Amino acid sequence: MDMSPKDYQNYVKQHAKKSPIVKDTALAFVIGGAICVLGQLIQNGYMSLGLGKDDAGTAVSCTLVFLSALLTGLNLYNKIARFGGAGTLVPITGFANAVVSPAIDFKSEGFITGMAAKMFTVAGPVIVFGTVASVLFGLILQVFHLT
Repeated sequence: MDMSPKDYQNYVKQHAKKSPIVKDTALAFVIGGAICVLGQLIQNGYMSLGLGKDDAGTAVSCTLVFLSALLTGLNLYNKIARFGGAGTLVPITGFANAVVSPAIDFKSEGFITGMAAKMFTVAGPVIVFGTVASVLFGLILQVFHLT
């Protein structure tokens, strides 16, 4: 079948599935909000146990990373992501999922060459960029005495 690029674009437009953007946006909002509400409930729980606000915030971050990694390992996070879409990309849980998923996918290749090597396939560039950006920002603050 010989088509021009314009004919191909028309063909794709005719056969492409329409995205339910309102539904997807609403689900992302609900699921992302639910993750944030869970984080707030966990923080309130830690604070009721006597932790200060800063320490409770740190404990919440650790707890959410652990829960995200656990749910990814049990293949539940992906099911939630299929339902809630972008709502599961709430930074800390989405990042934990991005680190754990490749590790699980490549565990059959061995601990070192599979799991450990592939763990940061997705998250590695994010970690590197974040580290370099924070160092550059710190240097700028020091040079201009803004600290």
